[in-house]
Amino acid sequence: MCGIAGIVNFRNPELREDLLRRMIGFIHHRGPDASGVYVDSVSGLASARLRIIDLPGGDQPIHNEDKSVWVVYNGEIFNYPELRKGLEERGHHFYTRSDTETLVHLYEEQGPDFLQELNGQFAFALWDRRKETLLLGRDRLGVRPLFYHQEDGRILFGSEMKAIFADPTIPRRLNRRALGDTFTCWAPLGADTPFESIHQLLPGHYAVFSRGGISIRRYWQISFSAAEDGRRPWEDWAEELGSLLYDATRIRLRADVPVGAYLSGGLDSTYITSLVKKYFNDRVCTFSVSFADERFDEASYQNQAVASLKTDHRSIWCRESDIGEVFPQVVWHTEMPLLRTAPAPLFLLSKLVNENAYKVVLTGEGSDEIFGGYDIFKEDKVRRFWAREPDSTIRPRLLQGLYRDIFGETSPRSRTFLQNFFRKGLVDTHSPAYSHMIRWQNTAQIKTFFSQEVRERLLVEGSFVERFRKTLPPDFLAWDPLSRAQYTEISIFLSNYLLCSQGDRMAMAHAVEGRFPFLDHRVVEFACRVPPRFRLRGLKEKFILRKAAGEVIPAEIANRPKRPYRAPISRCFLAGQARNYVEELLSKSALLQTGYFHPAKVAKLVEKSRNQGGFLLSERENMALVGILSTQLLDHQFIQHFPHTSVREPKEIKTFRG
Repeated sequence: MCGIAGIVNFRNPELREDLLRRMIGFIHHRGPDASGVYVDSVSGLASARLRIIDLPGGDQPIHNEDKSVWVVYNGEIFNYPELRKGLEERGHHFYTRSDTETLVHLYEEQGPDFLQELNGQFAFALWDRRKETLLLGRDRLGVRPLFYHQEDGRILFGSEMKAIFADPTIPRRLNRRALGDTFTCWAPLGADTPFESIHQLLPGHYAVFSRGGISIRRYWQISFSAAEDGRRPWEDWAEELGSLLYDATRIRLRADVPVGAYLSGGLDSTYITSLVKKYFNDRVCTFSVSFADERFDEASYQNQAVASLKTDHRSIWCRESDIGEVFPQVVWHTEMPLLRTAPAPLFLLSKLVNENAYKVVLTGEGSDEIFGGYDIFKEDKVRRFWAREPDSTIRPRLLQGLYRDIFGETSPRSRTFLQNFFRKGLVDTHSPAYSHMIRWQNTAQIKTFFSQEVRERLLVEGSFVERFRKTLPPDFLAWDPLSRAQYTEISIFLSNYLLCSQGDRMAMAHAVEGRFPFLDHRVVEFACRVPPRFRLRGLKEKFILRKAAGEVIPAEIANRPKRPYRAPISRCFLAGQARNYVEELLSKSALLQTGYFHPAKVAKLVEKSRNQGGFLLSERENMALVGILSTQLLDHQFIQHFPHTSVREPKEIKTFRG
């Protein structure tokens, strides 16, 4: 696991080494163990390494036999021993034991097609000196990030955008369209980022940059086209899933350092931890976060799982003031506006992991998306059922079991509100956005806090739904409704929000590598074939996963209802250190200076939060408060006060010259 950065400039010579040092300095937190650069007359590659495999010998950049191909790499290739064996049998010579070195030799044989061979989570930059070609690649699901800025025969790239901004000539402006997207679906759509000058390389894509320009191609796409009809019994599906997850977990334990696990007490993390405990490591160390606010706390479930599995467990207790205190650091690392405080406790959790001298943890992330675990999938199913008889007063009652944490108890008044809320667009079932339209419309109402300038700009950008429609696979509408909803969730929420803000960035902020067995591409492709009724059985989420997990974990955990991970919001910003920066950033003068939000409307929201102690803010108002504050923080940190020198430049950098 590492942070990577680099430059290729075909137009003008430049002093790359100093800039590369600054770039890698800004992401030194990702790889504090070693740093290295490669420079020649056209290119420069840089790496900040977190040593996990081949501790003494795997420092980067790494080259092939004749040093004509160089690579810097962030992530893990979990099937590297098998790949290496085949390469050695075909005559390739290795000088390290690292997984990284397999990339240069695979490239020699296959060019960009070698990406199909990889089972892993990765982002890499590979420079071919002879062809003067830069190859950038990213894993199938987007577990590891990769950003770039390209113009006029020059490209800069990095694991985080702050590495690119180490070059003071790169414009730093917030992207209004991406801001509007975030205030609709929690993340920018497609390759957009929060900054106008920077794009992300999308999951499952690679880019080739040469003197002729840049070419971006897809090598993998999630598809539900092969979903089966259910004639095969669920027992067979459960057995196959159990076998796949066993192997996905096995290869994710490949490391030359200890591997721990996150244990939330829910189905997903308990299943993965149980596999580790039962088959691979009887003394596995687990980590969790609990909350002082009992509305969000799952400590009782965590204790139940720990007692059952008998792991060596460590936990951190998170207070509202803790979230408010670290929130600026969270925004610095996520590099995007947020509508939730949920990343903050995970930031503190990875700090706990680091303090216990662990560099790697397994997590249960991704299960809800691929096996139908979210309430939004149930909501879509109920609304489609209701839409067949839109005048029914009985069918909408199925919605009463969903979102209790948001809508409260189902009194006659709340039932009326609930039905009116979910009736919007009820019969528009042909829309490709049907499953998510209510969520997007509800979230988008917080855009009323935008300034007039931003709102006018968003009108010019056009409909979010139309832009989303253009990204869909050609046969999307031929899929079953559950698969459509899952694809939407995976392509937007999982890749562009969850794996970024709550995955890679929060773990790597403290040099911790998260590994995700559920996002092994074999497991994902299997899940896409599972009949819809075995993913969502009636309104029972993750049916087939529960059946597979039931062979390994206690029944009470395998069958307990899912509780969504959430964290306290508005009360986190009412006192202590947080109140000081909130008052400064949400002041009228600060809001007028940035120009993103309407000062008077924001002032009313802040006043309401203070007067009511944060308790009576609605879900939408809480999202608005966090979204406005995080956007102001992003502007403060990256636009107005971005540091001119690296935050933590490495003391020693090994340099290779071509």
